[in-house]
Amino acid sequence: MKIAIVTDAWYPQTNGVVTTLNRTGECLRQLGHDVLYVTPKEFKTMPLPTYPEIRLSLFPTAKVTRMLDEFAPDAIHIATEGPLGSTARKYCQRRGLRFTTAYHTQFPQYVRLRFPIPLSVTYSWLRRFHRKAERTMVPTESLRQELIKWGFRNVVIWSRGVDIDLFKPQGKDLLQDERPISMFVGRVAVEKNIEAFLALDIAGTKYVVGDGPDLQALCDKYPKVKFVGFKYGEELSRYISAADVFVFPSRTDTFGLVMLEAMACGVPVAAYPVTGPIDVVRQGETGVLDDDLRKAVKGALQLSAEDARRYAEQHSWMAATRQFFSHLEFNPRAELAAADEPA
Repeated sequence: MKIAIVTDAWYPQTNGVVTTLNRTGECLRQLGHDVLYVTPKEFKTMPLPTYPEIRLSLFPTAKVTRMLDEFAPDAIHIATEGPLGSTARKYCQRRGLRFTTAYHTQFPQYVRLRFPIPLSVTYSWLRRFHRKAERTMVPTESLRQELIKWGFRNVVIWSRGVDIDLFKPQGKDLLQDERPISMFVGRVAVEKNIEAFLALDIAGTKYVVGDGPDLQALCDKYPKVKFVGFKYGEELSRYISAADVFVFPSRTDTFGLVMLEAMACGVPVAAYPVTGPIDVVRQGETGVLDDDLRKAVKGALQLSAEDARRYAEQHSWMAATRQFFSHLEFNPRAELAAADEPA
């Protein structure tokens, strides 16, 4: 099958959405499918205001249309709600093509953190965006139930995986700081709620692995914290493995793929009991969830590295990709010539 994946999130961004789409494409190709990515790399872009690491594609209609026409996909999956996703959505509706979407990001909460816009307003816009999709894929059951409460329809589960060959226990020798070492990995941005971790009164050393718009301000405010920037691949795995507890302070993530990566490295997780962690962390076994993050950290430090690793080994990217493929909606070739209909 020929599958087009349209996404406004792509390299050089480093986040769970990009990792998920990349690994899904790799697995689809291993299964014998042909995959086309429509990403900002193909377009002129501008930085998103307040978040310059995210690039918005400019005037994408003609090129998106040409790319999809030439590829003639059997299935179109729209991964994001940005300029490329909106353009692909209109393309499908004009041609009477069925498509699927995904809800990767708690966008209403992210917007609310930056601007005084009610959640109901943003959810209303997102509901209109996704309502024409045959299915909207989300990573967890708790998020599925949340979207249903906000009026979304045809919401299905598409879980996530972890590369257990890359992310594995590799010892603690890389980091020689005072222990225990507590680590956060991810974007250094307000929606990650990093200060809830940085302000904790806990023993040992805190590490932040990542970059983002708030990095300099947090470096200045918390000079004792080790900020080491983004790490990738094997080096990232060695950093995570060297930690004693992985702290995930976000209250707005839809999944938190990096938690699975930490578990695969044998590092238990401390997090809040919110969407994402409540579906990913096995309470008291692979991590501790508590509204008091300090208690969660202390509890997670008592857990077994072997239990965390065993749990991660149950989550493969191939299994997640087969689930993704089962949710796709395929268009018969005859429909490619269907009459235009309004968006």
